[in-house]
Amino acid sequence: MNDMANTIKVQLVKGLIGTRESHRATVRGLGLRGINSVRELEDTPAVRGMINK
Repeated sequence: MNDMANTIKVQLVKGLIGTRESHRATVRGLGLRGINSVRELEDTPAVRGMINK
């Protein structure tokens, strides 16, 4: 089975100033640090839920 089919790339395209603390915590939980930072994460329902938030 190919691991690439089970991953998803996430990029932070806007800054977090003026956002809710819960949203900032979610972004930190995804491993994103600054604008234009990219992470390749496992495609799970938990990660999808964090992205949708």
